[in-house]
Amino acid sequence: MEKTEGKNIAVEVAYALPERQMIIPLKVEEGTTVKQAILQSGILDKFPGLELTPETKVGIFSKPVKQEAVLREGDRVEIYRSLIADPKEVRKRRAAEGKKMKKGGGS
Repeated sequence: MEKTEGKNIAVEVAYALPERQMIIPLKVEEGTTVKQAILQSGILDKFPGLELTPETKVGIFSKPVKQEAVLREGDRVEIYRSLIADPKEVRKRRAAEGKKMKKGGGS
């Protein structure tokens, strides 16, 4: 009997910094997880400081998923950077600064 291999599917792995972005197309075996695709893509070697830990946030087409999620044909895996500032705190600070500016009327 002839050995049958699993079907390959086309996916992409993406990561972006403010100054540099990269999307790596690759073929993976059906049943491959997000984590496996990231490791197979070699993208971790291309961005010093980028590590894949259990806490690393990932998604498929902007939808957060677990690293164990199984990929489908055409999926784009995205590796997310941690936020520098909490968006809620930034909005609060801007709102407070706006109130200060409106008080007292300029001279």
